[in-house]
Amino acid sequence: MRKRNRRQCSGQIFIIAVLVVSLVLLSTQVYIYEIRNSLDETRSARVNDFVLAVKLGSNNIISGSLANITERGVSSVLSENLERWASFVDSFYLFGTPILNFTLKNTAPYVNGTYLFWGTEGLGISSAYSDFNFSLADGQVNVQLAYSINVTTSIVVESVYRTLSGNLRQVNVTCSLLNQGKPALAETVTVLYESSGFWNRADQQSNYAFADYGNGIYFISFEADIPEINVNVSAQVYDSRGVYVQANATSTSTP
Repeated sequence: MRKRNRRQCSGQIFIIAVLVVSLVLLSTQVYIYEIRNSLDETRSARVNDFVLAVKLGSNNIISGSLANITERGVSSVLSENLERWASFVDSFYLFGTPILNFTLKNTAPYVNGTYLFWGTEGLGISSAYSDFNFSLADGQVNVQLAYSINVTTSIVVESVYRTLSGNLRQVNVTCSLLNQGKPALAETVTVLYESSGFWNRADQQSNYAFADYGNGIYFISFEADIPEINVNVSAQVYDSRGVYVQANATSTSTP
């Protein structure tokens, strides 16, 4: 009943890119540390920068892993990538001993840190969640930090239609995209509709119109021959982070 509009790029390549970005981020921090040493900067400032880099990198890994999971459907990638990230952090810092541990959320509705809900009532959710414990002994500075990262992409789909003549319907679909509950931008928005048991792309139909309001709200309008009493639509969206989310909805009839 649901079809995926898969992109050409590999999800694994996306993950490698995320890891490279995180590596560059931490490498840049080391360069900054050396410059600061030459300027007699304090160890406290150096440690603070490293801690910030670790938190940003953790967020990047979870976001990239969620994109990979929603594209390829392999949930174990989250744990695997965080294992690599923790090992990398533990061995990277040159001025002390860092230890990064993580615990994937396993409280309902999460299983092994992920929750995918691509529903039929106009709501879709793609989410990844992990708790972290980070410690760092840097001679004069000791850090004990617990933090959590939740990356969630959700979509709300509303649809109405009116009958023009016979089975010809004009369908209007509104998609609201959110990241962590705040308006977000989409990379792609694809709307499908069901007709005679098959799902068809709305952008291949007559009088198709697409509007991006720039605030996470997208409006799609089209006309199509739909013999069913219920006009079912499906919105398939990639957000700007590459995370996929989908929701189906039954349209409401209007005069």
